[in-house]
Amino acid sequence: MTVDTADLALTPATLADPLPLARALIRRASVTPRDAGALDVLQAALESLGFRCTRLPFGEGEARVDNLYARLGDEGPNFCFAGHTDVVPVGEGWTVDPFGAEVIDGRLFGRGAADMKGAIAAFVAAVARLLAERDPRGSISLLITGDEEGDAVNGTVKVLEWLAEQGETLDHCLVGEPTNPARLGDMMKIGRRGSLNARLTVYGAQGHVAYPHLADNPIPRLMRMLGALIERPLDAGTEHFQPSNLEIVTIDVGNTASNVIPGAAHARFNIRFNDLHSGERLTSWIRERLEVAADGGLFDLDVRVSGDAFLTPPGPLSALVSDACEAVLGHRPELSTSGGTSDARFIKNACPVVEFGLVGRTMHKTDEHVELADLAALADIYHRVLAAYPATAG
Repeated sequence: MTVDTADLALTPATLADPLPLARALIRRASVTPRDAGALDVLQAALESLGFRCTRLPFGEGEARVDNLYARLGDEGPNFCFAGHTDVVPVGEGWTVDPFGAEVIDGRLFGRGAADMKGAIAAFVAAVARLLAERDPRGSISLLITGDEEGDAVNGTVKVLEWLAEQGETLDHCLVGEPTNPARLGDMMKIGRRGSLNARLTVYGAQGHVAYPHLADNPIPRLMRMLGALIERPLDAGTEHFQPSNLEIVTIDVGNTASNVIPGAAHARFNIRFNDLHSGERLTSWIRERLEVAADGGLFDLDVRVSGDAFLTPPGPLSALVSDACEAVLGHRPELSTSGGTSDARFIKNACPVVEFGLVGRTMHKTDEHVELADLAALADIYHRVLAAYPATAG
């Protein structure tokens, strides 16, 4: 394990402030799946607080992903903070060094500041503060992956499998994704919609446009088949979820000639679905609708479900975080299931899970940044969560 000398000041005392660790993490250019030393920095910080750390690399070659599981304590219940140190590519147009972790006008800039190295640092700060007061009741753990922004194959899924093999139990989990749309404390995620991606290829027979009887144009058939999928809404939503939506994202023929009927046509679509559906049932529904609309025509359908919808019903865990938020900020977050997917879709199979982190307005954008005041307040909120656990979430 190699740690830059600039990070040697990350001691239990300095870790109570989330800013130094957040800056040290941002300075590691950990674009998925490259770790670039980010987990070394985090491991050193956690070990200084007494955590037992296990590095868990999975995959081979360019697909290899490094992960970290750290635990403080041996007794239950085990409160887990889950997150990721990998970040999306930088992109163009930055006005500051994307890995410089500069502080300008009360804001911390850098790729990963909001999503989600800042939240990791805030949680570590919360742990450091708790340990300065007393030993935790039960255990505290961190599950940190390096491919949440990538294929999510060699990260959280594999770590959870390893935990099960070790007989390691997670009792409750808080994921530090940037859940707040505009201000800290706006929103907590208590579930997520499922996501289904499909590629549809419809086959015909190529030919000259002047002799259509000698060809079979697949494009009108593709249009009819897609129309059969979107002709009516999938549902009207549920108590905690918005209506499911099917969006056609591309239609491709690849035909560069104006006098040729193509031999095949392709389309891709995505369904974000609520808890009225499962990926398996939706796949069957899609295929049945397409077979009727194809009217005997040939087609291929490739469906991939990245996760089913899930819900952690409002209860002790969401109340624990809401109470802490209200104590620090004066308001309670909205309980939501909106947005995209996260690794919570895997963790929900192990234990109740909610998501609460920083403001996400600049995540994945140029000049990503967080307010220093928000970073400090999030550490305060996490500290209150840990201080109250497990009495209020058991």
